[in-house]
Amino acid sequence: MTPTATTQEVRGSLEIHYEVTPGDRPILLVHGFASNSTLSWVNTGWLTAVEEAGRGAITVDLRGHGQSTHLHDAERYSPQLMAGDLVVALDAAGVPADSPVDVIAYSMGCRVALALAEVAPKRVRRLVLGGVGTRELFAEWDPDAAEAFLTEGTTADDKLMQQTLTIAMSVPGNDPLALLACIRGMAGGPVTRAPDVPTLVAAGERDEVASDAEELAAQLGAEFVSIPKRHHFTAVSSRVFKQAALDFLS
Repeated sequence: MTPTATTQEVRGSLEIHYEVTPGDRPILLVHGFASNSTLSWVNTGWLTAVEEAGRGAITVDLRGHGQSTHLHDAERYSPQLMAGDLVVALDAAGVPADSPVDVIAYSMGCRVALALAEVAPKRVRRLVLGGVGTRELFAEWDPDAAEAFLTEGTTADDKLMQQTLTIAMSVPGNDPLALLACIRGMAGGPVTRAPDVPTLVAAGERDEVASDAEELAAQLGAEFVSIPKRHHFTAVSSRVFKQAALDFLS
């Protein structure tokens, strides 16, 4: 399914790119680190699944990603700032402030979705959080080692960090300085804030990044779904994930 409306909203020097796929009760889809809306939601079949469920969709390229502005200042990245970008996109897409939307997020996007539920609680009806646990991965990374890898290709001792950044830099159009700024700006404490909305947490059973996703679900008072035979970089495309999410949001 191809979105029929594409536009950009300017926030000062910042452009946030979003696309609207018309349909009933649109679902807001929030991608993860170093990805974009096309990779996370179009290429994986999510928009098709959403359409088949009779729903519309709003996809957003987070700042520093995709067709949104690539900022190089770490202070311009935080879950709260990115949540504000989502509010701007919802407003520009014509979603009334008194009409809460369902949100599906993956990996780093889950921190943004949780921040949205915090800063604009009336905008969120239900949350689906995929590929996330209580760990905040960026806080565990050595930012200097991340910089050396991204800018000089220096091998990192942290193999998960190197794997993640290798995949990140394989995505056409990704900007290493923007990704580095995002890592530094987003680094923080564990993901434990409990939104006052019904929540589903899902993670691949082989996901190293979200190995304690079931613990996060318990902390949030959320439902939990394990995605069989999937790891962090493959779980997002799972039919099990799609079906569980859309059933939860029905």
